[in-house]
This record gives sequence, C-alpha cells and structure tokens, in this order.
Amino acid sequence: MDADDIRRSYLEFMAERGHVVIPRAPLIPRDDPTTLFTGSGMQPLLPYLLGADHPAGRRLTDSQTCLRAQDIDEVGDNRHTTFFEMLGNWSLGDYFKAEQLPQVWEFLTARVGLDPTRIYVSCFSGDPEHGIGKDTESARIWTDLFTAAGISADQVDLGTEAHGAEVGSQDARISFYGKKNWWCRGGSADSMPVGEPGGPDSEIFYLYPQIDHDPAYGAHCHPNCDCGRYIELGNSVFMEYKRTETGFEPLPRRNVDYGGGLARIAAASIDSPDVYRIDLLWPIVAKLQELSGRSYETDTVAMRVIADHLRGATFLAVDGVRPSNKEQGYVMRRLVRRAVRYAFDLGLQQDFFPDIVPTVAGLYTDHYPEVAERAANVVAVLVKEEKAFRRTLNKGIRQLRAYRSGIGGAELFVLYDTFGFPVELSTEEAGRQGIGLSDDWRAEFDAKMAEQRARSQAATKMKIA
Repeated sequence: MDADDIRRSYLEFMAERGHVVIPRAPLIPRDDPTTLFTGSGMQPLLPYLLGADHPAGRRLTDSQTCLRAQDIDEVGDNRHTTFFEMLGNWSLGDYFKAEQLPQVWEFLTARVGLDPTRIYVSCFSGDPEHGIGKDTESARIWTDLFTAAGISADQVDLGTEAHGAEVGSQDARISFYGKKNWWCRGGSADSMPVGEPGGPDSEIFYLYPQIDHDPAYGAHCHPNCDCGRYIELGNSVFMEYKRTETGFEPLPRRNVDYGGGLARIAAASIDSPDVYRIDLLWPIVAKLQELSGRSYETDTVAMRVIADHLRGATFLAVDGVRPSNKEQGYVMRRLVRRAVRYAFDLGLQQDFFPDIVPTVAGLYTDHYPEVAERAANVVAVLVKEEKAFRRTLNKGIRQLRAYRSGIGGAELFVLYDTFGFPVELSTEEAGRQGIGLSDDWRAEFDAKMAEQRARSQAATKMKIA
C-alpha cells in the first residue's frame, strides 16, 4: 500500500468503528502558548483529554500534520523527519485497552498487511515512586493477540534503554520499560507540570532483520535501540492520570490516545527501513537526482535533509508562517537555509526551489486541499527566501573559513548579523569544516545579541522623541 492508501484506509477503518473523522489542526497551535508547533496528534485535543466534551463525540480519528524542530539534528538517518503525519484515534472516556490494542493489531496486520512475526511491543514496567503499577493488562492482551496468530509471546523486563543494551531483547516479543513507556508532553513523570495529563503507553515496533545491529549503540539490540533494526510504528497512550502538587490523581475519565507514524507504516508496508523510499518523499528525492545529476546512494544525507526540510517549510507556509528571525519564522528560515546549504553540496548553486516546491505540494493536494489552494503563494514565499540566502551563502562560508583557528560567540554574531547565518547553521558548518568552537561561545553570542537589542531600542526611542 502507498501512503495515500494507508491514510485513507486508516480513517475508513476507524470510522467503521464509530470514530468521527476530524480535520487536521494547523501546525501553529491556536490556544497553546507553551509550544511553537503542533508536535503530536493529541496536542490540539488536550482540553478534551482533560475532561471537556468534544463536539464531535467520544470517538475521534484524524491524520495530523506535525513538526518537531527538536529532531532537526536527527534528520539524515533512515527514519527521522522534522515534518510528519500522525494517524490518530482517541477514546474520550469510552473504550480502553481491551478494544484499542486489538484494533491497532488488526489494522496493521489485516488492512496494511504487515508480517505479524516481525511485530514487537513494549509496555510500562511501573513507577513505584509515584504509586503506578506495572501494565500487566496490556501485556496480557498482547499475549492473546500473538498467541492467536501462532506467535510465542515471551516477556522481558528491561527497565531502561541502557539495561536493554547490556542484556538485549532475549528474543522476547513483549519488553517492559520504565520511563520510556510513560507518555506525557514533559518527557517524564518528574518533569510534568501540575495539571498535565499522562499515562503508561504501549509501543509497536517493526523488525528489519536485514539490518545488522550497530554496536555503537550498545552491546546488544532491543526494541528501543537506536541502531535502526527495530523501528517504532505507533504508540497507544492510556491517559488516565493528572499531575498534582503532591503526585498523581486519576483523570475524570480514562482516555486512549493513539499515534501512528504514516511514513513509517508506509515504509514497513514496502519492507523498507528507509522512510525516504515511500511515495510521499521519494518523488522529491527523484527530482533532486534529476536536477543535480547525483544519486541518492552517494548523497543520501543531503537529499534526505533537503526533502524533509522543504516539505516542512512548505506546510509551514501553507499554515501562514513566513521566514523571520523570531519564533516559528526563525525555525522556518532555518529549515530553508539548511536545505540551501545541503543543495550547495549537491552542486545545486542555482535557484532550485521553483522545481522542488511544486513537487512537494503536488503530493498532498488530494487529501489537504488547502495545499493546492495556497501553492502559488507558498512557492513565492520560499523562492524569495532561497534567493535572499543564496546572495550571502558563498560570502558567509568564506568568512567562516577565515576563522580556521577557532570561532567564538563574537564571530558567530558576525555571521548571523552580517551574513544571515542562523547560529545553529554556523556551528553545524564549523563542525563540517573542522573548526573548533570556544567553550563559552553561547554566552558571548547571547551577550552580543543583547547589545544589539539595546541599541535597537535606544534608536527607536530617539526616533519617537
């Protein structure tokens, strides 16, 4: 199945089970000032997970576009992207584990056609400090599902990812982890703000036996190993707790919050550990190969970065973001400029966005009509930013190379202020060029930025006077 088929089939599958299909929320959160972007399917639904009634009912489903800028440095491997679609279903106080886990299993194995012998799962091992027990119920449900498919369902309690790397999965089908299988937006139970919902989760992994374990990630492989042999496809969160001043209390109702990565499921359906091979990314790569005359096999990282970043920047533009030096606009500018920098490595030293952006937009026009409606404006916005950065790119790189003996915050400020290089791009480029960074570069850079703001404010006051 291609990604469009999987998206359509998933929404139909959930609608058959009483879920109402709701539209995606914009990438810019409307009512959440705590975060720059919609980074998960649950984020727009937070009030309803906390107990408010959703106008569409208690069973919901969608395909939510997401952007996680914190993953930008991971882009370049076979599975990470900053922009992605999350297939989601929610039960707001309706069904719980006994219905959720079997329906996810059925969708992946019966609808998508994934090999059940290559599916592995994880469950929560418990948190005695906060009085939350081991999730034996989910493990029992998974055991029944595997057994019915003729698959042995041994269990192993790994606790932490570090311990998993020491002892390995031991061929267990069900692995228990602690903090790794607790879900909340804050990361861990200890870091959750008061009032934040969370709960144990159960993740689904797909094994790629053609990939050998990389010992750089530990002596042994296990489902949460980062070597890429196991890839997470989705996560069922059983959201039943709320953080309080003293610990946790039950939410007014128990909720299910499922998120499945469309790209990863689509990659598994074609037995590829590389998400850039799916039909929502490969046409962009193919266009890059055509324009550059280079191959994906030899310039893999550059083509992955460009494909991901321009897709993310396109959707940001669709949702009204414009490149700037503040907040969402800064992230958008960074995506665009990183794409231009990696294009430089491909020999694409001419403007190429007019060829790539329409390719990106064309992949989504059927399911997201707003992309087609705003495509011309999106192209104009991104091409303008590409042209602006290209005018300074060569000068900036030459200037950075002049700092061969080392670079500090003052030099990074010059690159930012004079050449338009975001500081993250400059530090990344310094690493590529083998140029050392001073230990206090961040503090020095921030001080220079503060001085600039003070000068700007003083100048503004003088004009007003």
